[in-house]
Amino acid sequence: MKTVVFGGSGFLGSHIADALTKEGHNVTIFDLQPSNYLKEKQKMIVGDILDQKAVEKAIKGCDIVYHFAALADIETAHLKPLQTVEYNVLGTTMILEACRKNKVKRFVFASTIYVYSDSGSFYRSSKQACELIIDNYNEVFNLPYTILRYGSLYGPRADDTNWIHKILKQATTDGKITRYGDGEEIREYVHVEDAAKLSVDILSKEFENENVIITGNQPMKIKDLLIMVKEILGNKIDLEFIPTESSIHYEITPYSFKPKVAKKLVGSQFYDLGQGILECLSELNNKHNTDETGSVKKEALAYSSK
Repeated sequence: MKTVVFGGSGFLGSHIADALTKEGHNVTIFDLQPSNYLKEKQKMIVGDILDQKAVEKAIKGCDIVYHFAALADIETAHLKPLQTVEYNVLGTTMILEACRKNKVKRFVFASTIYVYSDSGSFYRSSKQACELIIDNYNEVFNLPYTILRYGSLYGPRADDTNWIHKILKQATTDGKITRYGDGEEIREYVHVEDAAKLSVDILSKEFENENVIITGNQPMKIKDLLIMVKEILGNKIDLEFIPTESSIHYEITPYSFKPKVAKKLVGSQFYDLGQGILECLSELNNKHNTDETGSVKKEALAYSSK
């Protein structure tokens, strides 16, 4: 099938583009920046989702549209509500309108488990608005959809907006990890490749016009995760917990008593969290030991020892 992935140059979007290509889809990536992971069989379009003509041109003739282009960092969204609404809500509506005009067979939207939470600030409210608009397009125009509510993702290709990537980078460069809060918060971390596979599996008829939760299989306190990282690094880093009175993140559950429930989709095989952390550390190590010309540096990835 002919498939376009908006936001396909990014962390999750690039993995989903690869998973789609692996399954035989004819994949086009649409993003503000060229993809560093573009495969030989994939097509790249550099463009802005607020450019209606470019969006319509990209979607013309497509069977399936994945929408992963958004202002997705919660802290950034908290500080930039106007930009968040512009890209997340208006941008989504522009893509939906192009899907309607081109009679797309399935619109797949990246939402969040924060969506019907009391946490998440403007990021949460923008995603909630998008879900409601998607419902309207289905009710009024019969546009088929699947909404994917992702949990805490980690894995290769992440950047500093990804929390696990950020704390591993801090550990290996500064010899410490700083966490605002007491570390008792619980998360279900899901490896990005597991999430990508499930994000293609949902194209079956079973998940048409459904809301689907994609999180990990290993609930863990943040404090325990940080201790795991410390042990992996030979107990040579410090952990610092800074008390905070308020947070835009949730403690144990993202759920509040709200009307739109979702099915949770779990794969039969998945990455072990510890092995996934090792993979992320290996990626960081490779980046650190390679200079801008691609030559290998002599010094190893360092962290302070006691």
